[in-house]
Amino acid sequence: MSQYLYLVRHGEQQDAEHGMPDGPLSPRGRRQARLIAERLSGLPLTAAYHSPLQRAAETAELIAERLPSIALESSALLFDCVPTGKTPDTPSAFDSFFGGITDAETEAGAAQMNDAVAEFLAPKSGERHDLIISHNFVIAWFVREVLGAPDWRWMTLDQANCGLTVIHRKPGRPWTLLTHNDLAHLPMELRTGLPDPLPV
Repeated sequence: MSQYLYLVRHGEQQDAEHGMPDGPLSPRGRRQARLIAERLSGLPLTAAYHSPLQRAAETAELIAERLPSIALESSALLFDCVPTGKTPDTPSAFDSFFGGITDAETEAGAAQMNDAVAEFLAPKSGERHDLIISHNFVIAWFVREVLGAPDWRWMTLDQANCGLTVIHRKPGRPWTLLTHNDLAHLPMELRTGLPDPLPV
């Protein structure tokens, strides 16, 4: 039987641009969450997991309001993290990013994502449609894993607020990327969270 994993980045955080490490969703973030909930409402979801951080938990709660049949489960494996440190093949353009990251942070992030891959990408019995509400870097790592890309490539896989990524696995086959950062449910004014603005 098939496994589907629906990966959703949390909605826009209030005051995120001022360097707040975590916090509630902005009014725009709440609108984003309601629209992704509507987008997901026709799916036969089996389970829903979310990061314990407030911005992800609030996004999950707003989605659950539209999908009352699913039970939400908080998972520490979905915390925001930095999945790797600078590797020998990481382009020098990313040096400034890693300048502010400690070895302890990257070691913890790598261990977390190894466990997350083992948990969420493991073969499961029966037809599964599981939802994950997490963070940009976490979703990027899952996509990098599915594509078998070099470790540093997670840094090039950006996810907008409440963008939808879908991966799929058939029995005996590897995971396949069906769609990445799908924003069809969001009008242009609600497409936030990318490092560069989308072309109009």
